[in-house]
Amino acid sequence: MKTSLVAIVLACAGIASAQQAATQPQAQPAAPAQAAAPQQKKEIKDPAEYNAYVGAVQQQDPTAKISGVEAFLVQYPNSVMKEDALELLMGAYQQAGKQDKVVDTANRLLAINPNNVRALVLLAFVERGSQKWADAKQHAERGLQALPSMLKPDGASDADFDKQKGQMAGLLNGVAGFSALQLKDNAAAAKYLMAAVQADPNNVENIYPLALADFGSTPEDDVNGLFFIARAANLVKDPGGKAQITKFGHSKYVKYHGSEDGWNDLLTMTATTTLPPAGFTIKEYVPPTPAEQAADLVKTKTPKDMSFADWELVLSAGKPDDADKVWSAIKGVSLQMEGTVIKASPTELQIAGSQDDIDKKQADIVVTMDGTIPAKMMPAEGSTLDFAGTPASYTPSPFMMTMEKGALLTKAPPPGAKKPPVHHRPAAH
Repeated sequence: MKTSLVAIVLACAGIASAQQAATQPQAQPAAPAQAAAPQQKKEIKDPAEYNAYVGAVQQQDPTAKISGVEAFLVQYPNSVMKEDALELLMGAYQQAGKQDKVVDTANRLLAINPNNVRALVLLAFVERGSQKWADAKQHAERGLQALPSMLKPDGASDADFDKQKGQMAGLLNGVAGFSALQLKDNAAAAKYLMAAVQADPNNVENIYPLALADFGSTPEDDVNGLFFIARAANLVKDPGGKAQITKFGHSKYVKYHGSEDGWNDLLTMTATTTLPPAGFTIKEYVPPTPAEQAADLVKTKTPKDMSFADWELVLSAGKPDDADKVWSAIKGVSLQMEGTVIKASPTELQIAGSQDDIDKKQADIVVTMDGTIPAKMMPAEGSTLDFAGTPASYTPSPFMMTMEKGALLTKAPPPGAKKPPVHHRPAAH
């Protein structure tokens, strides 16, 4: 949001209204009764009032103009030029650097015309700066609603008036969108900010929040968000800010796409392309299913190199051929393992072997002991235990491996015992 644009809006405020009263109005012949009456320009009939108004608004020094306009409003509180005078006063206070008076004058304007666009622009801008998000959004939305009905001041050219309305629309959309983003209304934020970006495609102060508003809604919104975050990375001038936005955009791209392939191409495109072109898309990463993860494990690891969590994934979610390959390799083999004791008795232990089940405090292994555990050696529930056992059977869902010939490993492990590492299971999606 550029303060200069607000200054332009305020500086233009009432210029034409000053021109309206620059010459003493003359009597005009009455129009024929049957003709449609054109919009009547405002005229001050009383010469003394006219002179007071012109004398005030033609002052070049802001302080003198403030003094003259305030005096005029006190002397002629019901003047036909009251709204115009307040607009001029708002600009004069802005020139004088009296921000509190600018806001006060804007509220005075809205008291006599709730749809005064310049006052709504000013209040929305100021409230955005002071983080009054709800007020800023409300005033910006009211300004956008009132803008199409804003009357062109007498003496202003169509081109100048259209340009000023475009500037005000950009300001209002930017404020409404940024405020909506702070209020967690991403749908409204995206709508307003897109309009602001379309009006000014190089304003990173609208482009970056538009990217944030787009993220996390639908795949199409995410794609637009990636486009605009790359665009913002190109436009921001500060080296630190550029690096931070680029890093953030890269991480969002990799998360969405599954790799960084194409990220540099997107940066190159958005350096010169201002809006997503027709048909623009980025392929969304689709994580593998548990069965696909199991198949990849079997292709890349031998069963002896897998963790217990890997075994559990393949045996519970893998294709029959993959599960048979793993089970035939570990069935009947004496294994040394580590796990967390869930429940213990003299002849049987219930143990959590994978980190996921350890975290859930649920057993995924039942070990039948090869003998009776002495009372003094009975493991405490929740303790970490090294043990040996021989896989005998399993059920895939809910997963449970049954082991025989169990033994506590308080000394050296039995000859030939194998100890798979304890890992998390690969994420199931």
